Amino acid sequence: MVEVGEKAPDFTLLSDEGKPVTLSKEVGHGPVVLSFYVFDFSSVCQGQLCAMRDAMGDLQAAGAKVFGISTDGHHSHRAFRQQNQISYPLLSDWNKQASRAYGVLYERLGEFNLQGVSKRSVFVLDRHGVVRYKWVTEDSKIPPDAKRVLEEVKKLAA
Repeated sequence: MVEVGEKAPDFTLLSDEGKPVTLSKEVGHGPVVLSFYVFDFSSVCQGQLCAMRDAMGDLQAAGAKVFGISTDGHHSHRAFRQQNQISYPLLSDWNKQASRAYGVLYERLGEFNLQGVSKRSVFVLDRHGVVRYKWVTEDSKIPPDAKRVLEEVKKLAA
């Protein structure tokens, strides 16, 4: 698993708009927030992504870029983003490249033994692509604290 103080693994993932997004091209201007989530259209994931959406004004004021990431496809992401008026890109980790690289891939989740979905987690990267904050939960029902993420971003903007 990627730890605080380590260089974040680079990736290129397809956005909900069907365009490739490469992490190394997104860092350099300010903090980057990577918000991994389990599924589009689930209530906890909706809460997680909408909390980030609601904090976007403050996150952007601190110079941050935010990306939601799950193993769902980009077409599902597009519908989920539109339905919830999410103002930042959702990236499809369809091949599980990023989830594996960050150490946040469930081998098995829940009573149905769902395989290969992202753990609910957040990584905040500085402008050099170094992880400065990490939050990962094994309990898929617990969302991250958006206020804490904002506090961590503000530390990097200062």
